[in-house]
Amino acid sequence: MSTAPRLTALDTLHRSLGATMTDFAGWDMPLRYASERDEHNAVRTRAGLFDLSHMGEITVTGPEAAAFLSYALVGNIATVGNGRARYTMIVREDGGIVDDLIVYRLGESEYMVVANAGNAQIVLDALTERVSGFDAEVRDDRDAYALLAVQGPESPAIMKAVTDADLDGLKYYAGLPGTVAGVPALIARTGYTGEDGFELFVAAEHAEQLWRALTEAGAPHGLIPCGLSCRDTLRLEAGMPLYGHELTTALTPFDAGLGRVVKFEKEGDFVGRAALTAAAERAETAPPRKLVGLIAEGRRVPRAGFAVVADGKVIGEVTSGAPSPTLGRPIAMAYVDAAFAARGTEGVGVDIRGTHEPYEVVALPFYKRQK
Repeated sequence: MSTAPRLTALDTLHRSLGATMTDFAGWDMPLRYASERDEHNAVRTRAGLFDLSHMGEITVTGPEAAAFLSYALVGNIATVGNGRARYTMIVREDGGIVDDLIVYRLGESEYMVVANAGNAQIVLDALTERVSGFDAEVRDDRDAYALLAVQGPESPAIMKAVTDADLDGLKYYAGLPGTVAGVPALIARTGYTGEDGFELFVAAEHAEQLWRALTEAGAPHGLIPCGLSCRDTLRLEAGMPLYGHELTTALTPFDAGLGRVVKFEKEGDFVGRAALTAAAERAETAPPRKLVGLIAEGRRVPRAGFAVVADGKVIGEVTSGAPSPTLGRPIAMAYVDAAFAARGTEGVGVDIRGTHEPYEVVALPFYKRQK
């Protein structure tokens, strides 16, 4: 018997705006409101407003909260300053990636772990199991929060119209408590689009009030509501990994080219240390397949799972692919054999339904905003 998808606090509002809804990780979410391309371009040139309330918030508190998180995750959470955030991962004992996460330090002994929607319960279960022996508490706060995001070059101007918080002093990967349009919020300078922007964690009952205020403040700046479809093409252009595509339990952070998030120098043991030590050594002596960018010479769009080929042999696999509104050509991320990973490598193609379409190998990201 199938379970009905969960609804965010903004579900009725999305439908009133004519959103096309889709089941995503057990949630009914807006895929698009009108044109995916227009929504994508709005974020690149002006601003877009997203409902991200499907993400999973887990609060960790207690005297040993930092020590516990440093044990449970691959990063050194003890070095995260108050009001700062860190990108990290949680792995299995064998080093396989369970999820990539953002950890916010909210106070002296309080942290918020934000997991991907599809992995939130898995992450919660793992943290609950791993906290044994630490003077810390893991709390499921998924129902306590709604999450809205304002992304794009006009986002600072829009936010300044609805808050007196010190946005100029708010650095990338930092957060501060404040009031936005009369609503108490955690204002974080984070995002998944490659643009400047803010993610706003608020109580679910305040979500609609905040959405409407941001829509009104954003109107003079060209802000429009945006769905998950353009969020995917935005993150793809920015070279940002998506769990289930570039990141899986079959890959370690070193296999994914993200070994930098693993902090071996931190004190004490952590889950996966032995396996990740071996993975780091393997990466030095026998480099795994590398994640690269591919840009089509033609118009056919590659999709996840398509084979990457060269000299008649399979040399890799596409993990994400889509038309790029910014570049005007299809693009993809793919894991390829190290010998074919250099920028400009010739003779590389993607097998699209039996035809080897030519692709240019490029360094990631495809797009980087002007600072």
